[in-house]
Amino acid sequence: MSYYKILALEKEPFSTSPDPAFFFRSQSHESALKRLEITIRLRRGLSVILGDVGTGKTTLSRTLLQSFQGEDSFIFHLILDPNYKTEFQFLSSLAKMFGITPELRSTLEYKDAIEKYLFHKGVDENKTIILLIDEGQKLNANQLELLRILLNYETNEFKLLQLIILAQVELLPRIRRIRNFMDRIALKYLINPLDESETKQMIEFRLKQAGYIAAVPLFTDDAVKLIYEHTQGYPRKIALLCHDCVERIIMDEKQVVDREITQTVIDGEVK
Repeated sequence: MSYYKILALEKEPFSTSPDPAFFFRSQSHESALKRLEITIRLRRGLSVILGDVGTGKTTLSRTLLQSFQGEDSFIFHLILDPNYKTEFQFLSSLAKMFGITPELRSTLEYKDAIEKYLFHKGVDENKTIILLIDEGQKLNANQLELLRILLNYETNEFKLLQLIILAQVELLPRIRRIRNFMDRIALKYLINPLDESETKQMIEFRLKQAGYIAAVPLFTDDAVKLIYEHTQGYPRKIALLCHDCVERIIMDEKQVVDREITQTVIDGEVK
């Protein structure tokens, strides 16, 4: 039997899958979401969301998509891994994503076709086209230059393409080297890890979302403190460690995760 069933939970509370239902909105994440939504609705163009591995960028993107559900005037396109070998491969992938089939298979034709598509959708149909790229640190100089060109497509009032790049911080020095790219960024935001208080709130939030209703907290304060110290507030690390701790108390037939159990799990990770 799965451990969450033993604890009378309805779901797995500490999965690392990007499920918006288990997305803890820290102050940093909430601010990023609100500012992204404003930037999209005003059609301001380029947003760059930066953060280290495990800070919740991917789950944030899924939560953003969910917040626009039911609004037909917003069309989202998602690239999970921009690992393209050539500029043409990147262009053809975008064209396919947009449902475009140019008469000639050339870089120029694809660019013209994408521009016409964006004008048709953005102006004639009054739709907002959003391209969201995850793992943006994998974008090379040619791909970034192509995105810069696409951001030139605009009316007198708004950008025709809303581009959101979620990336690790290593992307920043690369985009700084591209002429006229930095000044196109309407929103640049750095997602920070959680503090100790938010770590406790995240653990409690996830347990509540999974159906935990016991009167006694599953994690003691000392355990939470140790979890924070070991993970430094990175949500993915917190989820992984909490999962292992809960498994441990089930195997040891304990009722709560205390500091001793947490330390035992951490020591096991080191080995």
